[in-house]
Amino acid sequence: MVLTLVLSIFVSLIFLCDKLYHQLTAKLPPGPWPWPVIGNIVDITPVRFRCFAEWAQVYGPIFSFYVGSRLNVVVNNAELAKEVLKDNDQNLANRFRTKPLNIMSKNGVDLIWADYGPHYVKVRKLCNLELFTPKRLEALRPIREDEVTAMIENIFKDCTKHGNVSKILMLRSYLGSVAFNNITRLAFGKRFMNSEGEVDEQGEELKAIVTNGIKIGGKLSLGEFVPWLRWVFKDDDEALEAQVRRLDKFTRTMMEEYTLARKKTGETKQHFVDALFTLQKEYDLSDDTVIGLLSDMIAAGTDTVAITVEWAMAELVKNPRVQQKVQEELNRVFGSDCTVNESDISKLSYLQHVVKESLRLHPPTPLMLPHMAGNNAKVGGYNIPKGSIVHVNVWALGRDSRIWKDPLQFWPERYMKEDVDMKGHDYRLLPFGSGRRVCPGTNLAINLVTSMLAHLLHHFVWSLPIGVEVEDIDMMESPGTVTYMQTPLHVVPTPRLPLHLYTHVE
Repeated sequence: MVLTLVLSIFVSLIFLCDKLYHQLTAKLPPGPWPWPVIGNIVDITPVRFRCFAEWAQVYGPIFSFYVGSRLNVVVNNAELAKEVLKDNDQNLANRFRTKPLNIMSKNGVDLIWADYGPHYVKVRKLCNLELFTPKRLEALRPIREDEVTAMIENIFKDCTKHGNVSKILMLRSYLGSVAFNNITRLAFGKRFMNSEGEVDEQGEELKAIVTNGIKIGGKLSLGEFVPWLRWVFKDDDEALEAQVRRLDKFTRTMMEEYTLARKKTGETKQHFVDALFTLQKEYDLSDDTVIGLLSDMIAAGTDTVAITVEWAMAELVKNPRVQQKVQEELNRVFGSDCTVNESDISKLSYLQHVVKESLRLHPPTPLMLPHMAGNNAKVGGYNIPKGSIVHVNVWALGRDSRIWKDPLQFWPERYMKEDVDMKGHDYRLLPFGSGRRVCPGTNLAINLVTSMLAHLLHHFVWSLPIGVEVEDIDMMESPGTVTYMQTPLHVVPTPRLPLHLYTHVE
């Protein structure tokens, strides 16, 4: 017993001395002192980006910490974000993949989790030149408009049906249906939900796969970073293997259905499965890469859109002045006897400011996805060794009082005075990332979010339930890689247009 204690103390001292020597000689960013073996994992609170913003107040805008023996670096202001995403873009463009993510992405043969190199460049080129072109996005516009107008009809039916005295709706379920149906139709050319909102068996399986994948991928497991503890987490490994099997089975079934349908008709479609099959030989894509790209689209396009719209609606309910101003703009552009047409949304400049302001305060991926140093780099005057994990705290960038006046205030008018790009060129506002790893579906996401908000605000006035005050709205985020509102938003919609404009025509 005594010998064990002495050995433990000895090992701890060696670890601490090694870390101290490394910190002093390598000129690493400052940060909290790590515990032996486990690092700082016990110090990190569940909502990590808030935790890191608090640490930045103590250690400065760039700091480091350890998870196990793995060095992590976090930057929390625009100047340092530029150094990471532009000045050191190529050196820091790799992806850190946990064991679950490595297995689910088949060692990074997709786009999101691929390291920077020839494969990533090839797949990125495919996305930019083939999948997310303005021409293809325009061709897919009827799908987006169809799903958004279906949402409006469902909300109208539910808030006006007999017996619904309170008229209170949980908005998230409607937003989630639009995002889910839109992305499945774009990816597979197939709707898994009927007009009554009932999801078929395949749809339920896909929802479960997406939800479970986000849960597994976002889990911070000590076994990942302390190898000799991995045996403790064998249940996680079994769940991971089951997830991979489910995903492969589902995607291959979709691909087989598509192949049979195309053989029968000989027709090509605009959806992504068709595009990927058409281009598979030209771009030399393996089946695993095709599956990985489809999985990326489903994972990235389902939750983030619903999250963004829910946060924006929460701010609009809290700020009736802003909501009324958007509705006045909608009346000017579309009139009170006409529905919204996505092709004219570019005329809604104030609504676009609202979207931008919501993304500043509530980015759906507040820490982006983790970058990894493929080579030694220097950021903020500190050394970033090869293999380090690098995080950009986008949430903190949007709330930096040095560059944003009244940063906690929801004030879309700030963009009337200064136009701020949100597609990766202005490092104060990075909801979609920047540099080599910027989201290729940015324009698609912005189109759908803006269209959903335009329809919601044109068709209804939104208010809080009776007895609920603005201060009662829970504006805390849920833990995870993507951040829903911790408490779903409950609201009361009141129709504001002629009744015939609430009927969905397929």
